[in-house]
Amino acid sequence: MSGFPDSLPGEAERELGPREADEALAAGSVPQIPAPPSVIVPPEAELIPTHSTEEGNSSEFAAPMVVQNDIPPPEESPFARYEFIPPRPAVRRIPNFGHFVVFILLAVGGYFSSGLVVLAAVHQHMFGVATFKQAEEEIHYRLGSQAAWYLITLVFCVWIFPLLWQRSFFDGLEWRASAALRQRWRLFGAALACFGVAIIDEILLPGPTNTPIDQTFRLPGAVWLLFFFGVTLAPLIEEIAYRGFLLPALCTAYDWVVERITGSLAPRVDTNGRPRWSMPAMLVASVVSSIPFALMHGDQTAYSLGPFLLLVCVSLVLSWVRLGTRSLAASVLVHSSYNLLLFSLMFLGTGGFKHLDKM
Repeated sequence: MSGFPDSLPGEAERELGPREADEALAAGSVPQIPAPPSVIVPPEAELIPTHSTEEGNSSEFAAPMVVQNDIPPPEESPFARYEFIPPRPAVRRIPNFGHFVVFILLAVGGYFSSGLVVLAAVHQHMFGVATFKQAEEEIHYRLGSQAAWYLITLVFCVWIFPLLWQRSFFDGLEWRASAALRQRWRLFGAALACFGVAIIDEILLPGPTNTPIDQTFRLPGAVWLLFFFGVTLAPLIEEIAYRGFLLPALCTAYDWVVERITGSLAPRVDTNGRPRWSMPAMLVASVVSSIPFALMHGDQTAYSLGPFLLLVCVSLVLSWVRLGTRSLAASVLVHSSYNLLLFSLMFLGTGGFKHLDKM
């Protein structure tokens, strides 16, 4: 019997090799010491081993310290998922009502400029006219002054509006001749429908006889000049004024007022940069713009009811064509074709303009 004390628990295991110690542990020869309840670590806790300051204590016997994860995670910044969406740029709708006012001012300037042309013609005794009273009864002066007014106004518009719009004059008015050319047969059908309405109107509500326009037709050499003027320059300038400026300006004004009242945004422009209008705006603008169009021709027809209603209906058709095709050239084509049909009927009814008393 040796004088040395028995080996301490666990000392024999330390003297064994790693393989023998594993076999002894698997056989159950090494006593298993259950962990006290105080050191059972919940899964959500963090285990931080503590190092004892006492000598001889190994770190493998140090009891872990339980630290509750009671610090809340940092909250997400309220702007972490914020995406900046720039505001919609203002829709630039042309022509608007301000542009229509500019057009009126240019037309006034064209009117006074045409007066200067007439003054120069009278001064030169053109067509044997020496006084303004004679010029009022001479068809070349009456029709020539109006043609000069239209042409000078057109020149002013082609010069001024590209400076305001940063685009050409006819592009700003949506001329789009190619669209009118593609639908030329439908447009001629619309003109033919207007011609049919004119015949029905003449039967149901005939206008007075010997109106100012009838007297103008009977002037020497007037009928062919009126024929040429009525199918070329007159439809062009009238459509520019009423369907090129006034109609879109009224559409834009109507939508603008509704947007301010309701707080809604203006509709986006289409893929070609052209403005869009609501259906109520187009309906109201078509009716409102048709009234001054009919009144403009009132002095020619002695302001009779039948021709007035006819011109309102024709204007509504022209407005429908202009808005439906988004082409001013289309409404010009319908207007010119309608006038051509009227002159053709007059040509046939008067024996080639030889018997104007039969009008």
